Amino acid sequence: MTRTATASANTNIALIKYWGKADEALTIPTTSSLSLTLGGTRTTTTVSFEEGARGADTVTIDGVRPSPAQVARVSRFLDLVRHRAGLTAPATVHSSSTVPLAAGLASSAAGFAALALAASRAAGMELDARALTRLARRGSGSAARSVLGGLVLWNAGKDDETSYAEQVVLPTAQPDGPPDLAMAVMVLTQERKEISSTAAMRATMGSSPLYPAWVESSAVDLREALAALRSGDLPRLGEVVEANALGMHAAMMASRPAIMYWTPRTLEALRAIAALRHEGMPVWATIDAGANVKALTSGACGERVAAALRERLPGVSVWLRRPGGAARIEGVTR
Repeated sequence: MTRTATASANTNIALIKYWGKADEALTIPTTSSLSLTLGGTRTTTTVSFEEGARGADTVTIDGVRPSPAQVARVSRFLDLVRHRAGLTAPATVHSSSTVPLAAGLASSAAGFAALALAASRAAGMELDARALTRLARRGSGSAARSVLGGLVLWNAGKDDETSYAEQVVLPTAQPDGPPDLAMAVMVLTQERKEISSTAAMRATMGSSPLYPAWVESSAVDLREALAALRSGDLPRLGEVVEANALGMHAAMMASRPAIMYWTPRTLEALRAIAALRHEGMPVWATIDAGANVKALTSGACGERVAAALRERLPGVSVWLRRPGGAARIEGVTR
């Protein structure tokens, strides 16, 4: 008997970053992080377990068989699912994504969130949201956040039980309500990163003299960001979001040897955002592990910000994305 499930998940962009693992085996981060799940960025994954079959897992991503290292990473994750479900059957995995892979747009977050939901359901498990975030975390840390929609807090925790993600619920009693957020995603390059996030995290933790200070300041940034969200203060939120991202990249650049994801177009995008803010637009930059830049703004100003960035950055694709929903099951067959 073949058991199949299809699930999808959106990517997320960290407002307060995750950078560094306290426990690599369990993917326990050194800091808690805060993210915004983006609509219209879904990865869809189908997982089938054929009972009684033998052999290796089969994996395709966007119709192409990935590298042996990528297949091994997926298989290690599936081994967790098989162990918990009492299965030995190999899996067939088909995944398709709407975002470029390994380009700093959190494609692995959506991918492993969708894989966690599809594989667990195909294996016959019905995990609650917290358990699913803990499982997804083992594939890719930021995948814990893509399990949920909207604003998401990933509690660093100290062990497998306490490191989980939860949705941030904001008060609605503020005079102006919580900030209506949007994100303008600038695709400056679709090339794969020369150094993976995992390798870059190890190098930053091991050699950057700025990393301990960033970890300490990130805890303060998280408190500031949550307070800004609860009070509906978008400028305060934007300032801390931009500073947190630039601090993370500064720590990377101070590594030995330096880790530099930025390109000339990255700097051009950062200057464009600063210029728009100087002109009165509510817009702040954030950058994950890659060259591409994202601009945090208000929902009301989103279209105007995206149009201005397209005008100032000729040849750059700018996607406007609003808050998106949680991972979901698209279908299950037995």
